[in-house]
Amino acid sequence: MTLAMREIFEKPVDRAIDGVIKADDEASLRTELDEYVITGEIGQRLEQFLEAYNNYQTANGVWISGFFGSGKSHLLKMLALLLENREGDGVKAFDIFAEKLKDQPMLAGALRKAVSIPSRSILFNIDQKADVISKNDIDALLSVFQKVFDEMCGYYGKQPHIAQFERQLDERGQFQAFKDAFLELAGKPWETRGREEALLEARNIAAAFARATGTNADDAKDILSQYRKDTRVSIEDFANTVKGWLDQQGPNFRLNFFVDEVGQYIADNVKLMTNLQTIAESLNTKCKGQAWIIVTAQQAITDVVGDLTS
Repeated sequence: MTLAMREIFEKPVDRAIDGVIKADDEASLRTELDEYVITGEIGQRLEQFLEAYNNYQTANGVWISGFFGSGKSHLLKMLALLLENREGDGVKAFDIFAEKLKDQPMLAGALRKAVSIPSRSILFNIDQKADVISKNDIDALLSVFQKVFDEMCGYYGKQPHIAQFERQLDERGQFQAFKDAFLELAGKPWETRGREEALLEARNIAAAFARATGTNADDAKDILSQYRKDTRVSIEDFANTVKGWLDQQGPNFRLNFFVDEVGQYIADNVKLMTNLQTIAESLNTKCKGQAWIIVTAQQAITDVVGDLTS
């Protein structure tokens, strides 16, 4: 008697399987976690990373390299889910991986310790998030990092001056009052329509701002134009803002940036590589190991640096 092919395998093999793991795809988290295979080499590298992550000394960056299709994006996504201990279909990421590591107690223990550190993961493909940012800008990488951080905070990442406007209202405890006033005046929610149509909603924005802050609407009529004029973000400003956010989360909280396809984005642009290095160094200086950057690239970092400096 011969068994049908599908009866030989533990998992259904006739289902649709994505050929490429996408960093921003959350449709099949449980399946991806459940079916991830920890090879011998990945286990060794994971131990090295967890040793540095759990016992911070000076480093806060990780460069994951490998040829196309080698599983860089998949590993990056698994790390992002594990460190935050995300849930998939009611099961925590660590609990799924603990089953895989029954025969590797040291690695399981290191992972358990890492998961016990409260954290938030920001996982993104840099090409997708840099869709409106020119690589020729000297601060192109900083702009992407600022954008994803603003979005994580609930602010409008597409326009940094609007995000700054929202952040400062929030810091003063007036953001919700502004949103409520805007909804009443404009008949549309600020988050889904208002800030997308800011140029057309200047009068309602001014009136809502005046209500929320107790100022005169005439004085606020060009409030967003003034923010656009004045908003300038430096790497130091970004690091300070991240540090301020971390301080609000409680002691030892981590914010981890997981950035897919950095190597391809940087390519042969020396300024972009320098930009990335300076962002990592500034976050390290300000946040003392509470902010990490983990990236993927097809080239080893020594090859990239060598190509850029030769």
